[in-house]
Amino acid sequence: MHQLAHLVEGYRRFRETDYATHEGLYRQLFEQGQAPDTMVVACCDSRADPAMIFAARPGELFVVRNVANLVPPCEADGHYHGTSAALEFAVTGLGVRNIVVLGHARCGGIQAFLEHHEGTAEAPAFIAKWLSIVGDAHDRLAAPDAAGDASERQMQLEQASILNSLDNLATFPFVAERLRDGRLSVHGAYFSIGSGRLLAYEPDSGAFVTVPDGGN
Repeated sequence: MHQLAHLVEGYRRFRETDYATHEGLYRQLFEQGQAPDTMVVACCDSRADPAMIFAARPGELFVVRNVANLVPPCEADGHYHGTSAALEFAVTGLGVRNIVVLGHARCGGIQAFLEHHEGTAEAPAFIAKWLSIVGDAHDRLAAPDAAGDASERQMQLEQASILNSLDNLATFPFVAERLRDGRLSVHGAYFSIGSGRLLAYEPDSGAFVTVPDGGN
């Protein structure tokens, strides 16, 4: 483990601080199981950890992370569907009442999609197949402007992809049923890594709006 000395040191700090603070909660969660109220679909990106962003306690969030925080459409094709399996377990097994699709700025997955579809770069096979889910979101955008700002276009697609994932959630029958009867609600959020700001999607305005923090 000497090559992972920094992780070992982090584990020791965890034992001395977080675990010591929440030892009773950890033991309760071990004995009684988890009962989170919220599921978060987040990106694998190391800079956008939902537990840190929301300062969540152990057992508070059920999180699935994948490349570009995507929710695929419901497909019963017999293939392997990790995100869909996590979604099914969270909704039908744990009975979560909220699902948050959490995107973020400078997403490498979204950048790879743009470079592959609007440029000349080739994405690796597994990544290209997975990122094809972004296609419907990309179709919502206007044609690229040769003089346009690349970072602005990426942000637009990052946010459009969140909305596409919200649409895909409703293709799962167990999600659609609970949306209709009010047992479940879905939300879109966008984290700006550089500023530490969180934006929430407001369906009434069709825009992502900055969530006020404690100092503002």
